[in-house]
Amino acid sequence: MRRILAKWLLGLGVCLSPLIAAGFGTDFEITILDSALSAPTAAVTSSGALDAHFAPFTAAEARKNKGNFWLKIKSTEAFAPAGMAVLKIHKGRQSQVQVFARASLAQPLQRVAELPEYRGAHEEIFALMNGLSVGQTFYVQVSLHAIGPEELRFSKSTLNESLARAAEHTRMIALCFGALVAVSLSALLIWILLADRVFILYSILFTLQALYIVYLSGQGFSWPVLAYALPLNSFAWNVPAAISGAIACLLARDVADLQRYAPRIFRVMGGFAAAFALLTIANLVKLIGFSAVVNMTGNILFIACAIFTLFGVFLAWRRGSRAAGWFLIAWGLLEAFTITSAIRLIFFANADADRVLNYYGLPLSMVAAAILIALGVADRLRAQRLALTDAERRAQTDALTGVLNRRSLLERLEAACSRARARGLPIALLFIDLDHFKNINDSYGHQAGDACLRAIIEPIHAELRQSDVIGRYGGEEFVVILSSADSAAAHPIAQRILDRVAEVRVDGFGNPIRLTCSIGVAASDTLGVWGEHLIAHADAAVYVAKRSGRNQVQIALPLAA
Repeated sequence: MRRILAKWLLGLGVCLSPLIAAGFGTDFEITILDSALSAPTAAVTSSGALDAHFAPFTAAEARKNKGNFWLKIKSTEAFAPAGMAVLKIHKGRQSQVQVFARASLAQPLQRVAELPEYRGAHEEIFALMNGLSVGQTFYVQVSLHAIGPEELRFSKSTLNESLARAAEHTRMIALCFGALVAVSLSALLIWILLADRVFILYSILFTLQALYIVYLSGQGFSWPVLAYALPLNSFAWNVPAAISGAIACLLARDVADLQRYAPRIFRVMGGFAAAFALLTIANLVKLIGFSAVVNMTGNILFIACAIFTLFGVFLAWRRGSRAAGWFLIAWGLLEAFTITSAIRLIFFANADADRVLNYYGLPLSMVAAAILIALGVADRLRAQRLALTDAERRAQTDALTGVLNRRSLLERLEAACSRARARGLPIALLFIDLDHFKNINDSYGHQAGDACLRAIIEPIHAELRQSDVIGRYGGEEFVVILSSADSAAAHPIAQRILDRVAEVRVDGFGNPIRLTCSIGVAASDTLGVWGEHLIAHADAAVYVAKRSGRNQVQIALPLAA
């Protein structure tokens, strides 16, 4: 897939041919047996009798043989390592190879290992018991049993080095696969609890990414359960890639909140998701010979969607979506490694660098993307929670003074009374009424009246505990709930509030406005009532205070029997 992507990026507009593409290094000189010779035996070929019929390898000659041919490989330099020397053949799973040393008896070299490689390929390892000498010749019989992109590369190494590198690759792919599956399962569990669509999309996306990387790397074809996908070959990673493209479009829309910040892009991303769904179905068309068309269409779609997604998410981020910023970094990281890997396939031939990209860069970028997108989802939930908290706060508070509104105050009072009665504790109320408030409005205007209401909140708060609650009951009336307080404790608090309010001076409306208030105190320990009955008693005590000259505290007394 990445090789096709790279060719498209260069504007070639063609897909890989299903024929042999041989990439031979400098370790061996490669020639191919003339196709005019019909199926020579291993004994005849390996004896050297047909050496005169070998010519430099060409894809056209391999095509004439319909995928079944002989190669002669000649060592260009000696190789005598301390450990066991081996011949490595990198090839596709569709082909079988046998290697024969030049001898009178056609004895194949011993195959000591078979290691998975990227894009449905693998490496077969053949033992070279005596190492290599300059000019040493081997004959390789190649048989293709299915059509598909093929590669043949020959190199030399040691058995220990080959096995150690393969184990390192397996560990890295297994680590990344496990990490992706873990975050996917975690998201699935969170989705069960929260029922937010973004979590199920996240879970599906990175489950597909896990399958994509484990099959693209070839590791999954040898793992328990996953090995059942071996007959699918390239479908095992192409189908998850196409489905994940559709899911990524839907996830980007939700995480970046494109419907809010970029509604047109939101709709286009939906179209891309539908196109990826069609691409998934179109993979079946490859079975009847339209592989090149499907691959080309898929590559164009992937590239167009990647660029458009970056643009759309960037736009949402610029317009205020913090979560879009996390998705932008994650998506850019994935695309950077994918495109870099693709370009390396054409311009460079450093196998070690390709291994770094394939086995470290690309898998780790997927894990990093999963983490970054998870942060984006968390940021999105944080923003939603803050918005909900702010909406709840506005619904519960008085817009002018910032204290609880009447409905919320009564709810808090009922809850406080329930707790106090359950614990056997008293509760007290202060009913605070601003004196001469109508005169202030008439003389200075309603803006001055509003300023006076706001001005007394801080002095009241200064005398309250953290557990106490204040709310606006109506007009210039405020109620304070004193938790676990009896009448004796409530009276001095009310007196201190009275004194603080008397010190308030409101400027800006002509002459300074001086304020006073009247306070009624009602407590459950003396009255034996709870809830709104306490408010009624405290309100009655306020009227007594006003009739007695205002600017004073009056304690509510029990009603006569």
